[in-house]
Amino acid sequence: MQIKRYNQILQLVLLLVASSSLFNSMANTLGGVRNSSSPNTDEIHGLARFAVDEHNKKENAMLKLARVVKVQEQVVAGTLHHLTLEVDDDVGNKKIYLAKVWVKPWLNFKELQEFNHIGEPNSDRDIEIEGDGSGYQVVPVHDLVVQDAANHVLKTLQQRSNSLYPYELLEVVHAKAETAEGLVKYDILLKLKRNDKEEKFKANVHRDNEGAFHVNHMVQDLP
Repeated sequence: MQIKRYNQILQLVLLLVASSSLFNSMANTLGGVRNSSSPNTDEIHGLARFAVDEHNKKENAMLKLARVVKVQEQVVAGTLHHLTLEVDDDVGNKKIYLAKVWVKPWLNFKELQEFNHIGEPNSDRDIEIEGDGSGYQVVPVHDLVVQDAANHVLKTLQQRSNSLYPYELLEVVHAKAETAEGLVKYDILLKLKRNDKEEKFKANVHRDNEGAFHVNHMVQDLP
């Protein structure tokens, strides 16, 4: 009897150890955003079309999918697909959107979680968007939304400055964007001029659903 109970306890301990190892393994896997190993499959293009169609239904819009620019995946009780899409609006202008589509294949479940405008292709060259592993993606510095964000930073900096000389925007050196909690967040590096002196500033800017910009953080980029 004691031997049987000992075996039962031993089996329970082994089961708990195995469950703990499985849980730790899953915890290390869940939630991480990674680049897709199969970005050009029919499934991905189907999800891209689904995202555009769902957005059109909800917003009474007439966007048309032009191409899938980038695909990332996140494991969250299924798969959350992060799709960077180039679309055409109703007058033929190209725009870049970041769509998030949640899929649970075993339940035949598919839902559009987010669909946010993050920029526009550069008219001089094709857009290039690169992931850096943090959720941010590189966007063209000449994009109109990025320029609006830069001008808002310039205005905010001028309001906070005690200088009699106004700041002048020389260029947007670098820009990245991500969507989170309904906001589009931009990390931008600006080259400014004040009087005869050139300075660089880093800023994190949020753009809300109404299109208003808010400077979350701003610091001078010292050499």
